[in-house]
Amino acid sequence: MYLDNKLYVAHSANGPQCLTGKMCNRHGLIAGATGTGKTVSLQVLAETFSQAGVPCFMADMKGDLSGISQKGQMTSFIEKRCQEFGIQSPEFQPCPVRFYDVFGEQGFPMRTTISSMGPQLLARLMDLNETQAGVLNIVFRIAADKQLLLIDLKDLRLMLDFVGKNTGLFTTSYGNVSTASIGAIQRSILAIESEGGDKFFGEPAFDVSDLLDTEGGKGVMSVLAADRLMLNPRLYSTFLMWLMTELYDRLPEVGDPDLPKLVFFFDEAHMLFDGTSKALVDKLEQVIRLIRSKGVGIYFITQSPTDIPDTILAQLSNRVQHALRAFTPKDQKDVRAAADTFRANPDFQTAEAIMNLETGEALVSFLDEKGAPSVVERARMLFPLSQIGAVTEGQRIDVQNAAPARIKAYAQAVDSESAYETLSAQNAEEAAAKEAERQAKEEAKAQKEAEKEAARQAKEQAKAERESQKKSSWWKKGIIGAIISAILGTLTRSIGTTVSDAVTGKKSKSTSKKSAGTDILGKVTKNVTTTATRKISEEVLKNIFK
Repeated sequence: MYLDNKLYVAHSANGPQCLTGKMCNRHGLIAGATGTGKTVSLQVLAETFSQAGVPCFMADMKGDLSGISQKGQMTSFIEKRCQEFGIQSPEFQPCPVRFYDVFGEQGFPMRTTISSMGPQLLARLMDLNETQAGVLNIVFRIAADKQLLLIDLKDLRLMLDFVGKNTGLFTTSYGNVSTASIGAIQRSILAIESEGGDKFFGEPAFDVSDLLDTEGGKGVMSVLAADRLMLNPRLYSTFLMWLMTELYDRLPEVGDPDLPKLVFFFDEAHMLFDGTSKALVDKLEQVIRLIRSKGVGIYFITQSPTDIPDTILAQLSNRVQHALRAFTPKDQKDVRAAADTFRANPDFQTAEAIMNLETGEALVSFLDEKGAPSVVERARMLFPLSQIGAVTEGQRIDVQNAAPARIKAYAQAVDSESAYETLSAQNAEEAAAKEAERQAKEEAKAQKEAEKEAARQAKEQAKAERESQKKSSWWKKGIIGAIISAILGTLTRSIGTTVSDAVTGKKSKSTSKKSAGTDILGKVTKNVTTTATRKISEEVLKNIFK
């Protein structure tokens, strides 16, 4: 509750407990066991910042925080709290809210590009080893040098394929690129896509300056639906790391303003650090330490302070500690560790108080005007003025419809020309060139075979012609020989027969010798002609059908 320039969030036996505006960018912690009131405390702090004109970003793990967009109502619990705190007629009011969702299902998509995410965070998201992370870094360098935009996962996938097929071109300039590492990264991309993480990469990319909006003097609450996102802890933590890094890189230095420019609330904060490499923890520590000079406060919500690395825990100066249970030696150790982070109050034992806190009750310690932590106080957290619990689907849609046009523009994905299109066109050109080369080779081969076939046919034709000529010559010689043989044979037989007849007196004795000679020649000629003709015909037919 923002009253008289004070961020009033809790009430103790010593009066109101307030956050100091100019110290709210020194970060904070809300801790406590499940069911002790952490989410309500988060909502109280967030709406108090909103009333003061400070926008907030919060990850809604269970959907409970969506109610901050609706007006609260009086309940018996709140009425009792009003009596305890001396509050009369609280003014219930909603906060201006925008719903976001990495998967685009319960709010406007929050996308980023592969290039903006960078190889370091991507390597963590893909759970790559050192060698594979080195190869991924090389791929990013090659893409930058060739001015290839890496926007979404299909860009990265095709870029990896390009580098993998041309390792020989890059080894000298960039270092060894193992095809095995390329394959491992490709498999990691498939795993991200199967979990829906591919929806996080694309355009239009989310502009972090949209988190700094105010409406009607109130800070806008950007609520990220994280119920599905938390099922993929690596994507969740990588997303939050990216968001903080992007803010750090984009925002100007402002020192310690009277109020923060933006406050982050990270629920289930242990997910940010589980399985995180030391290099990334160091980077996160650096961002948290330096981002406060940009006017940004970060508040972690977790079960135990021991979930947070000591180097980061030391920077969380504004504390709200709900009850912890000590059922095991480890639990007891965690309680003592939590108690040791507070400035002791002589009125009670901090460790004992932590185990005996009621729901909605907490140990609080905030920085004063000089930046010193106040003595820890046992206090009851205020009640929210907005609705406690989730909104209905209709209420969520109404909130979405009320968003500005530039925020609604995030709903429509855009596929800009990037590495995928460039490399696809290059691959198509190479494929076309290879196809043209293949066709040219096939045509040359076909031409060669055609020429060979033509030569073979010419050779066979020449051979046929030679055989035809030979047969024709033989034909002629055969006929002539047959004619001569027939004439000679017939002539011999006819002469013999005629002479014999003449000698034996078969002709008239009165015939003169001259007439007899003429008669003999005529008969010979006739017999020769008739017999020769028959013989020639026989020989010709015999040669034709041979």
